[in-house]
Amino acid sequence: MTFATADLCDAHPDTVKVCQTAFRSFGKIAAFHGPVRTLSVLDDNALVRQTLERPGHGAVLVVNGGGSLKRALVGDNLARLAIDNGWAGIVVHGAIRDSGVINTMNVGVKAVGTIPLRADREAIGEIDIPTSFGGVIFTPGEWLYADEDGLIVSPRPLHD
Repeated sequence: MTFATADLCDAHPDTVKVCQTAFRSFGKIAAFHGPVRTLSVLDDNALVRQTLERPGHGAVLVVNGGGSLKRALVGDNLARLAIDNGWAGIVVHGAIRDSGVINTMNVGVKAVGTIPLRADREAIGEIDIPTSFGGVIFTPGEWLYADEDGLIVSPRPLHD
């Protein structure tokens, strides 16, 4: 399915919530969508790995890293897990690393920025609870649409 977040905003102005965070796009897939799964972590990616090791069933993993650029929450190994386990994409409100390798992969990743330093691995954080950034509350089960123009969230699917 092809879509444009701008067109979805025009067609559903009273339904969509628009994330006001400016994200960079990584990977070969610039546009993706799916039901939301959430993590809230700070400079620690053990829960990110544990989640991406499980079947994604076409969901989008939204990782609220507090916008921190101190440690990378996703790298090429975790992007590979996302591909292998059927995740539609990853949104990181924080940093990633291995961006050159990720850009060669068949994956969609949105992140605030990059840093080469890996994250801590203490499994500290919260899984599948509402989390917010960019003026949007990301609630597990809602639908996220991401493309070159940004991210939008809807309580229900907006495509056929």
